[in-house]
Amino acid sequence: MTAMSDTALRILPRIRHPHDVADLSAEERTVLAEEIRQVIIGTVSMNGGHLAPSLGVVELTVALLAAFDPGRDKLVWDVGHQAYAYKILTGRQEEFHTLRTMGGISGFPRPAESPYDHFGVGHSSTSISAALGLAMARDRKGEDHDVVAIIGDGSMTAGLAYEGLNQAGGWGGRLIVVLNDNEMSISKNVGALSLFLSRKLNQRWVKRLKKDMESWIGSLPYGGDLMGYVRRGEESFKSFFTPGMLFEAFRFNYLGPIDGHNTERLIEVFKEIKGIEGPVLVHVLTKKGRGYEPAESNPTYFHGVGCFEPETGLVEKPGVCAPSYTQVFGEALLAAAKADPRVMAITAAMPEGTGLSRFATELPERFVDVGICEQHAVTFAAGLAIAGFKPVVAIYSTFMQRSYDQIVHDVCLQELPVTFCLDRGGLVGEDGATHHGAFDISFLRHIPNLVFMAPGSEAELPAMLATALAHPGPVAIRYPRGAGVGLPVPQTAEPLPLGQGVLVRQGTDALVVAIGSRVMPAVAAADALARETGREVAVFNARFIKPLPKDQLLELAGRYPLWLTVEENVLQGGFGSAVVELLSDAGALSGLTITRLGLPDAFVEHGAQKALRALCGIDQSGIKAALLRLLGL
Repeated sequence: MTAMSDTALRILPRIRHPHDVADLSAEERTVLAEEIRQVIIGTVSMNGGHLAPSLGVVELTVALLAAFDPGRDKLVWDVGHQAYAYKILTGRQEEFHTLRTMGGISGFPRPAESPYDHFGVGHSSTSISAALGLAMARDRKGEDHDVVAIIGDGSMTAGLAYEGLNQAGGWGGRLIVVLNDNEMSISKNVGALSLFLSRKLNQRWVKRLKKDMESWIGSLPYGGDLMGYVRRGEESFKSFFTPGMLFEAFRFNYLGPIDGHNTERLIEVFKEIKGIEGPVLVHVLTKKGRGYEPAESNPTYFHGVGCFEPETGLVEKPGVCAPSYTQVFGEALLAAAKADPRVMAITAAMPEGTGLSRFATELPERFVDVGICEQHAVTFAAGLAIAGFKPVVAIYSTFMQRSYDQIVHDVCLQELPVTFCLDRGGLVGEDGATHHGAFDISFLRHIPNLVFMAPGSEAELPAMLATALAHPGPVAIRYPRGAGVGLPVPQTAEPLPLGQGVLVRQGTDALVVAIGSRVMPAVAAADALARETGREVAVFNARFIKPLPKDQLLELAGRYPLWLTVEENVLQGGFGSAVVELLSDAGALSGLTITRLGLPDAFVEHGAQKALRALCGIDQSGIKAALLRLLGL
């Protein structure tokens, strides 16, 4: 379908329970698939979301629910953003319009949301390990149901998936893995493995070769006996040309590739494999964005998209707005790389999301997309750094969590000049708890040798990047998702003095010490407070999380008895804690009253970014309210 259909839904309203899918005729299941697409496109066009990957697995989802019972069998989706159709068919079609909105259903599988979501999945490549645990638990408890891991959209490029395959093959028990091979993750898959998976034979050529070989062998003396050997080796010959060779090396029974949009064939295969003892992998070929021409033509753009016009796929652009932090970073890094041939850019399957698309186009020899392999990205960067290059690793804050050991052991311990650019530092909005960058200050600031910065506006980001590239050791920079505040971005950037902040607002009654995205809201809150009460609050932009601006903070401690720290990170181990630790160690806490604002000791739900900041009390209104309390007003 190229545009939204106005046809009323005919089959979907009849699906009140997942079992109902199995009772449909083949024709009805075909109609059902198109109706599901209609609902997904309509909802995502209003709420935003992961459109292309969800459209690509509609037939696969229908087939899974026709062959398996999610009330009994365990289905684990990976990556979880492929599960929109599954949500619709497992009792959530009436709530589907609330997808990714505050108080609505999540964009990812979530056991707390539905008994049919058997494992929470937001980050990639976890399904095989989780499904293996579920399968072993089933056997230990003497139960007899199927466990299915549906892995795809690039998740097979990560090492965790192969760790799961390795153990599952050695174990040898019943486990089904469905590989959704759409040759894409978020961007085009990279590396030798993805090339291997996407390799396909011309079946007409294969059949002709087989027929000619059989004819020739049959004409030889003892040809009949020889044909027996050949037929026994036929599967080995086939596996040499297909990905079966790889998965059979893990001791999986391999079936495929199979057309992932042929619902009835998929149902047949799934029913056949249910009786197979031992691990099975079904290789399914799908098209990302299937059934919606704009998404089929541009699956990368429609992988995760905001609101759009469903009839055309066009996004209504807002009026003139500030460039995003991501855009500013991408432009600044490209300019730095053009000036210094040692600068290289590395990302993990997200060149568009991290602002590196232009870099990849203009300097392809110095751009590396490692796939969904964050651990490898960091250690690879360490190798480049020790050889004299200046690698910049751009990864979302939430995904950088996966490479913690490599940051500590391979980069910081060796004091290598690797720059970590943590996009989406803070609350990301509708993707929710699995994607918020809520913890990076806490898990990075205590690592020796690491310099850690956060810009108070987009205007400071280029200077921080210049600081990082000039520094002889490891540096991390965190910045938020979304547009900047509208300050002009300098054309040239000079390195900042290490460990120095700046007083951005004068005041006499109290002090706000803010970091990163909370600096400008703190200034706005202080301005509003002054207008309403006449009280003047100073605002200090720390700039550095590590090293903290120690001398400046101690000097401010002698001037202001009332302090408020503000950050967009969890309070435990965060920026405010670092400030209090510094003052305590210096014996400067006496006489000070300090309130810390930040994210709570809880996983923040999904919703609009602005609404979530208000909910956590870290927006302008929340900061002003905290100041009123601090001042006793």
